[in-house]
Amino acid sequence: MAFEYISVEEAMQRDGLRMVVVGGTPSPWGEAAKGLLHIKKIDWAAVRLDHGSEVLSAWAGQQGGPVAFYNNEKPRSGWAEILLLTERLAPTPPLLPAHPADRALVMGLAHELLGEEGLGWSRRLQLVHAGLQGTGGFKEPVAKFLAAKYGYRSDTNPANGIRVASLLRMLAGRLAVQREAGSSYYVGHSLSAADIYSATIMALFRPLPQEQCEMRASTRAAFETLDAETKAALHPALIEHRDMIYAQHLELPLSL
Repeated sequence: MAFEYISVEEAMQRDGLRMVVVGGTPSPWGEAAKGLLHIKKIDWAAVRLDHGSEVLSAWAGQQGGPVAFYNNEKPRSGWAEILLLTERLAPTPPLLPAHPADRALVMGLAHELLGEEGLGWSRRLQLVHAGLQGTGGFKEPVAKFLAAKYGYRSDTNPANGIRVASLLRMLAGRLAVQREAGSSYYVGHSLSAADIYSATIMALFRPLPQEQCEMRASTRAAFETLDAETKAALHPALIEHRDMIYAQHLELPLSL
């Protein structure tokens, strides 16, 4: 669903839904939030993090991911707060199952995808380490900035790689179980937030083609950095699921 970019000052003065997003890069957290809004057909206005940085930092609380503001309510940051807000604003179609066990499963998968120490978090630190070691990943200035912001420690990097590989294998295993049950989705037989989050996080491993996601060559090269263990764990089913979700439910090309 199309959205408009507005100034920081205008965003602070208007009602409705406004969301701070990173411009120019397919951040999994930002693209996931955009995906929720697209599927639920919620109108919103966007403010780039790279616009009006001093004012915006004070307004958004210096958040690293998307921050959603609805009318005069408190800001929502993090995948869970934004998901629950969108479920309230547009209950149909639901992206959280009604059945408690299925709902708990979607929330658990969502945390393992986008939450602290989850797949996106651990992969980001993995790419920071590669950049600082000169073996790919983020360029050194970006790597140093992210290292300080997200608590990177060189002695814990092996654990990040193990975590990334184990989570990729878990997700592929979940899709295999679902396939046996006749479903292409992570939970049940319909789209949930877990499917959207998995689709968007694949950008950190294998970005969408340039014609679908225009991005800087350096960013694409960083995201495509794969060591042997990560490459082995990146099962084709994960990319096939990503492509299906974008083809059937999300919007292409991406608007960054």
